[in-house]
Amino acid sequence: MARRPRLITSAALLAVAAVLLTAGWASRRDRPAGDRTVGEVTRVGIASGDPIPGYLSAAAAELAALPAAGSPAGTYALVSFSAYVAPGGLPALLDGVSVAEVVARAPLPGRQTEIVRLPVGWLPQDVTAGMAGVADRKDREAADQRARAAGAADPELRRGYETGAQVAAGEAAAYRAGCACVYAAVVRGVPEELRALAGRPRVRAVEPAPELRRLDRTVLTPPLPEQRDVARPPADTGPAPGAGETSEAAPKVVVSSPSVGPASVGEIAPSAATSPYAAGGDPEAVPR
Repeated sequence: MARRPRLITSAALLAVAAVLLTAGWASRRDRPAGDRTVGEVTRVGIASGDPIPGYLSAAAAELAALPAAGSPAGTYALVSFSAYVAPGGLPALLDGVSVAEVVARAPLPGRQTEIVRLPVGWLPQDVTAGMAGVADRKDREAADQRARAAGAADPELRRGYETGAQVAAGEAAAYRAGCACVYAAVVRGVPEELRALAGRPRVRAVEPAPELRRLDRTVLTPPLPEQRDVARPPADTGPAPGAGETSEAAPKVVVSSPSVGPASVGEIAPSAATSPYAAGGDPEAVPR
């Protein structure tokens, strides 16, 4: 009789283990097949600190070596422009290839502005609609920063909020006006189409990305049009930003069109940069 409690305890433990094992097996059986790409991020573009002439040469060499026999749907490629382009200029510039999304920023003089990615189904309608959505969001940011400035007792903090409000308001005005703000695009085409695209005016580089599978897990770092030597976060020449600064510190994703899949991950480039061209300036004046 002295062994009976131990036998009962052992039997209970075995029963519990059997239940847990069965539950675990059932959960694995009912669980959908895992996505093998979870956690994987594809990076396309130039790394911060790398020389831009070297990147342009490497992209041209990769494009020239792209084999003709590939996917019938074509190969993804990152297209960098030599100037900021308005929505109306995109259809002719990107004609002949399928456009998945564009990369844009409002080139406000002396300011690091947020970089956004706008999914594209139709040009230029989706880009225009995406810009309108960004403008609305920037209006809300500006209002929030003004409210914070009004309630800030510390002068330095108040100036930071006021600066943030000014930057956000400037971005809102630029996007609402359909600014020349787009400086890169993700396209898809066969090698012949991509090579033809690389020879067009205002196309600075076409970097093939055959490894790209999912845009929502892709980090894009196209060179900014005004950068010529090294890709790097440029200095913000405006007043020192404070805690309320709305210009880009950690880039965000903006989804403008429901007609395409999810937007890409938020990291887009090392930093935004200051452009010598205000919104609506002459994009043809920028050399390749």
